[in-house]
Amino acid sequence: MLFNMMFFYQFTLGGIVFGTGLYFAHRQGYLNLSRIGLRNLLLILIPLFFYLVLQGYLQFGEFSSVAPAPFHGNPDRQPILGAPVDYGIMVFYFIMILAIGTYFGRRQKTVKDFFFGGQRFSWWLITFSLIATTVGSYSFVKYSRVAYAYGFGSSQTYLNDWIWLPLLLFGWLPILYFSRVTSIPEYFERRFDRRVRKWVTVFILIYLVGYVGVNLFTMGKVLNILLGWPILTAAILVASISAIYVTAGGQTSVIMTDLFQGLMLLATGIIILFLGIDYLGGLESFWHHLPRTHKLAFPNFNEDPSFPSVGIFWQDGMANTAMFYFLNQGVIMRFLSAKSLQDGRKAVFTVVLVLMPIAACVVASGGWMAKALVQGGFLPATIKADEAFFIAADFLSRPGIFGLILATMTAALMSTVDTLITAVAAIVVNDVYQPLFNPGANEKQLLKMARISSVSVTLLGILLVPLFMSFKTIYAAHGAFTAAVTPPLVIALMFSVFWKRFTRQAALFTLAGGMGAIVFSLFVPEVIIPFSNGVPMQETGTGIFAGMKQFKFMRAFYGLSVSAVIGIVVTLFTKPESSDRQKGLVWGTVKDAILHYKGSAGAEAAGRKTLACPQLVDRCLETAGTGNLALVDISTSLARELEAGPGDLLYISDRRWWLGGLYSAHTVIRAVFDESKKVIEIDRETSQAVITKKRVDRELLVEKLY
Repeated sequence: MLFNMMFFYQFTLGGIVFGTGLYFAHRQGYLNLSRIGLRNLLLILIPLFFYLVLQGYLQFGEFSSVAPAPFHGNPDRQPILGAPVDYGIMVFYFIMILAIGTYFGRRQKTVKDFFFGGQRFSWWLITFSLIATTVGSYSFVKYSRVAYAYGFGSSQTYLNDWIWLPLLLFGWLPILYFSRVTSIPEYFERRFDRRVRKWVTVFILIYLVGYVGVNLFTMGKVLNILLGWPILTAAILVASISAIYVTAGGQTSVIMTDLFQGLMLLATGIIILFLGIDYLGGLESFWHHLPRTHKLAFPNFNEDPSFPSVGIFWQDGMANTAMFYFLNQGVIMRFLSAKSLQDGRKAVFTVVLVLMPIAACVVASGGWMAKALVQGGFLPATIKADEAFFIAADFLSRPGIFGLILATMTAALMSTVDTLITAVAAIVVNDVYQPLFNPGANEKQLLKMARISSVSVTLLGILLVPLFMSFKTIYAAHGAFTAAVTPPLVIALMFSVFWKRFTRQAALFTLAGGMGAIVFSLFVPEVIIPFSNGVPMQETGTGIFAGMKQFKFMRAFYGLSVSAVIGIVVTLFTKPESSDRQKGLVWGTVKDAILHYKGSAGAEAAGRKTLACPQLVDRCLETAGTGNLALVDISTSLARELEAGPGDLLYISDRRWWLGGLYSAHTVIRAVFDESKKVIEIDRETSQAVITKKRVDRELLVEKLY
């Protein structure tokens, strides 16, 4: 059957990308027969086999379902959609998020603080921040709609990140972390030249600003359903709240608010599942109330142009997932906010293997429950798929609980929009304002421009809301947008990182030619037919955006293919780049990146940690490497404990682990002095980032990293 074909299609093509990542990891020494190499291999294979077994079970398992029951509920029952206490909870939530965001953003003195939170956070804090960003405002409405119509097939988007895991963990992440680029366009300039940087800047700004518009459109639609507000008015309200705390506190505010919002998102989705399962009489009853077609991992191959599994694979699994983890400036800023490369890897692994499956259940919970309740006769079969989440939540909830759900919808919006706002501000400051208009800008000027950019992108996102209102569903708007924008960027970055032969001319032609081909397909969508895998054309009307609605998912495959061919052909006919421009920026050159980062040679290794007494010295801040890492002196006793010496990188922090690195700093050892006690000498500016006024005499946690 065609829907079974999709299982083999995904794991064959996805397995090729996965296997390519294993090859690069092996060539760089991450996977081998040593203890650490075998451990890495085992860990990287766990997600592959987990998703292989899970989706195979759903696709080929023998399941029984009860016959649909006629509706026997109250036909006159009107959805309450929130009592006064519910809206009170929602207002209180708005105020609380503003308070959290502005409180933790008080110490923003530099653009490094504003965009990367001082590069100091622990993996678990980054993890919840990433999941809050991934589960956007559109997720609950969008995936509940798909879950109501197609069942577990809605989980495809969240269960295909395994494809890119080896290339991300062992290829891109080390280069990204140690090269310390402040933005993706900056990477392309260092790899090639300024012309390539300009092209990438334009494309990424289009992507990020468009994403802001999609999210604001979604929240406007949510509040339109709940309160009857005009979509544009609702979007303006929520955008304003997000912009306030982001403008005040930057990345630190985003990470700390997203920690809370990530927990809220996961908890609320689980509450809906629990309430629904309890109402239906248990987990087994819920399972039997879902039709067999709703238990398939891949409900169809290419028969339904509104949701073809093959299209979702190319648009979401290949193009958009790669864009999200490798090129999305907001996610990149999360990785660069981690205290170490190892913490970044822990965060990614936990998200892919643990939190993504949970997120798939969370965002689809309303749709699954609505379908099971319709199958059992508790809800009428006439409910609209777009409103499945709200109807199920209202049916199962009581006053107070529904208010929590309303607050969660707000959290889902703001936890994605705040990331996008800071991402666009980073691009504007680092790739437009500073290099083109004010190369000598000081920190005060850069911070001012960062905040102006944050407000400006919010306004641009609002202006895009009417465009996305022209699509029938949020899912269609999101899919059509990402499939049209991401392919050239994805191919350009993958070739830049993993193909040393790739040239600057090829990068330019890949970006310009790939986007040109995609724009052409918007007006002549028939060119996508050879790449459509049999997905039929559909009636889309005659408006200016009708072409974007045609083959809205398969356009990703077309764009990836055309961009890849252009990149390969131009590369073979142009002169290779010099090896100097590749150091620390392509696979196999991580040691060069470490040297670039801390100003001395180093290697990835598991460091030692211990407690030490801080000793303040009255000297000006001295730094090393392009990371501008503060220089410190340590005692011989501490040096022996850490097995460290001059040039090694230390991470010093408040010993309270549950702060997640909020008070911490990266430093480089300048010298070792003779002292029997474990002591670290730090300047006053560094001490302000690590030591609070009430803990001046407390020991610090000192960890050797590289």
